[in-house]
Amino acid sequence: MRTAVITLAVGRHRHLALQQAGLGAGSCAPEQYVVVAMGDPGLSAVLDGRLPHAAVVDCPVRGGKLPLARARNLGAAHALARGAELLVFLDVDCVPGDRLLERYTEVARPHPRSLLCGTVAYLPPPDPAGGYRLADLPSLAAPHPARPAPGPGETRDGTDHTLFWSLSFALTADTWHAVGGFCEEYEGYGGEDTDYGQRARSAGVRLTWVGGAPAFHQYHPTSSPPLEHLCDILRNSEIFYRRWGWWPMSGWLDAFAERGLIRWNGSTLRWEHTR
Repeated sequence: MRTAVITLAVGRHRHLALQQAGLGAGSCAPEQYVVVAMGDPGLSAVLDGRLPHAAVVDCPVRGGKLPLARARNLGAAHALARGAELLVFLDVDCVPGDRLLERYTEVARPHPRSLLCGTVAYLPPPDPAGGYRLADLPSLAAPHPARPAPGPGETRDGTDHTLFWSLSFALTADTWHAVGGFCEEYEGYGGEDTDYGQRARSAGVRLTWVGGAPAFHQYHPTSSPPLEHLCDILRNSEIFYRRWGWWPMSGWLDAFAERGLIRWNGSTLRWEHTR
């Protein structure tokens, strides 16, 4: 099964370099490595030649909002046009475990119409002197507790598509076409992957949690709630509500409301800015 790994990036060059190292050290290499650059012309210099058929695909940024949905669609289109049969999406912060590609390929054969989701562990800050070492990653953090974590060699059927996230997942080319790609109405932070889970559910595509396909999320500072993304989250939540009839990212919306930044309008049944 010809495999393409697709990642989106802007900045995070060191994270991208370690992801490449992880793929290069894995039990099998991808036939394609597609890096979608969202307004970052310097990414080509990060590709170090260790992965064959590596390519950078440019995705222009309009209005300062990261086009995450459009970038994933561009990366998939590039890979499919060159014969990919299995698309593996990895967040730029994610370092694949040594058997991630092998396991996704194994599980895709008996589950050809599923979104395949491996585990993701959030790493602590790296050693200031030496950074992360690939061999140490499995011992540094456990899989995120909010998602199923089957053991090595196991799979688990998912019953809740709202748990889908885009940090690490794989699907066959046929399944990609059945779902129809990511909705490009979403721009900026939040919502587009939750929407994709609902698109998959509506298309009759199952969710399968894959053991033995870990990814390790490299540390970077975050804020909770992500105040810097408030406008994006509010806009994308509106789009999602219009499409699916319920509000995503409710924890963040509630946190913004508690800080007096947004309020619920009982007349329009919508969230709105307070100023």
